[in-house]
Amino acid sequence: MSTAIATMLLAGLSGIAGQAALVFDDVSDRNELNRQARFAMQQMVNAVSGTHRLMLPMVDLPATALLENIREQTQPPSAPPAGSTLGTAVLAVALPVTFDLDANSMPDADNDGDGRIDEDLPADTTNDSKPGIRDIDDDGNGIKDFWLSPVADDDESSDFAQNEDAINGIDNDGDGNLDEDPGADNNADGCPGLCGVDDDADSNTDEGAIEDDDEDGSSDEDWYDALVFYMNNGNLYQRTPVPWDEDGDLDIDGSDTVESVIAENVSRFRVERLPPKGNRPLILDITLELTSPTTGQVVSLHNRIRAGSAR
Repeated sequence: MSTAIATMLLAGLSGIAGQAALVFDDVSDRNELNRQARFAMQQMVNAVSGTHRLMLPMVDLPATALLENIREQTQPPSAPPAGSTLGTAVLAVALPVTFDLDANSMPDADNDGDGRIDEDLPADTTNDSKPGIRDIDDDGNGIKDFWLSPVADDDESSDFAQNEDAINGIDNDGDGNLDEDPGADNNADGCPGLCGVDDDADSNTDEGAIEDDDEDGSSDEDWYDALVFYMNNGNLYQRTPVPWDEDGDLDIDGSDTVESVIAENVSRFRVERLPPKGNRPLILDITLELTSPTTGQVVSLHNRIRAGSAR
């Protein structure tokens, strides 16, 4: 009888221990999912709030079938309905001035070290020798860096147009985006800098080449450093521009980046550029969902950020 009672007690304790282990696994799994999701979301919030330019998603152009302002991706992949950009989730901003990876007390985004940011863009505004942002489907049409597109086609327009939207606060090409595809003469006025203005306060007006937008004697030396977040095979990646020769080509340009996984087991990543309403500031809506492959636990975070709010 004693043996039977002991056996039953041990069986009960074993069941309790097993249940406790399962609960511990579930809690540990959820905590890890939460940790990764919160870290990744904070990285994106910091990027959007600290930037002076949201590069992707673009403004939606009703004339096309795609919803350019919404970029969404799921894992496993879903069959995209008509007009959807499922499978192309991406967020890209111009690098905030808070990034100083080489610790030289100068923002990494200030490529020419003159104290100004992105003031002398080349025709290939990201200086990465690719149309739009390198290895990214900018317009959500399913094609990355189409080989027939000129590298100066910064918005990957379907008609391969380049340099058709100067930096002047006007939507020159009628695509809803402002100043997203300028030429090397950024404001397209035929003068270095602004016509009739001493841009660099050196007592000379309109000196140098017309591509020298800051009138410092050099041309096209301060580009948009694209900080990019994208999803691939269930991982959320952060691609960060660096101020050193990362790719070993003896040049520092827009191709010098480092990539890192900031969240694993991502089951949904959605970014929406909210349509403008009156004088409402630019708002970005981000949803990030992680799912455990072992326990099925799901953690979902959602945030709305005003672009440039921390500047």
